[in-house]
Amino acid sequence: MTLPFAIPVLATERLILREPREADFPAMLAFNDSPRAVHLGGGIERRWIWRGLLANIGHWALRGYGFYSVDTRAGDFIGRIGVIYHDGWPEPELAWHLFDGHEGRGYAQEAALAAQTDYHARLSPAPLISMIATDNTRSEALALRLGATREKTLSDDKGSYHIYRHRAPGGMA
Repeated sequence: MTLPFAIPVLATERLILREPREADFPAMLAFNDSPRAVHLGGGIERRWIWRGLLANIGHWALRGYGFYSVDTRAGDFIGRIGVIYHDGWPEPELAWHLFDGHEGRGYAQEAALAAQTDYHARLSPAPLISMIATDNTRSEALALRLGATREKTLSDDKGSYHIYRHRAPGGMA
């Protein structure tokens, strides 16, 4: 399948960040059913995961950015990382999730830096945020490794989360 619009392919030392594909769906379902999805509303119905895949493609079509599907150089689909900006959110967010068995290797940091660099080069120099559940210590640690600082804590009907602010190119905060 070829999409009727271009999504950049980004290559890092160990990873390929590429367009979302229908073939990604089984791994997305498995992630949804795993404990790793707890901070993303995991355990939701299959149809919502399908709609999430389609929404990501639509996000790329509408905004020119979104979640990349992240593969290792060996071709293993290991997660989704990119910049998203959903209705009702305060600003565009640099977001990530890796599938089970791929954490602790620096993949998320490597992919997040590539996605952030691409966003700033193609779209905007404005700093990005990350919205992280207050009990998601692993994502908080990644945000800090990426150079983000905690700005504030907010709550809504889904819980409490911290807003981390990333530095833009040139150190603009």
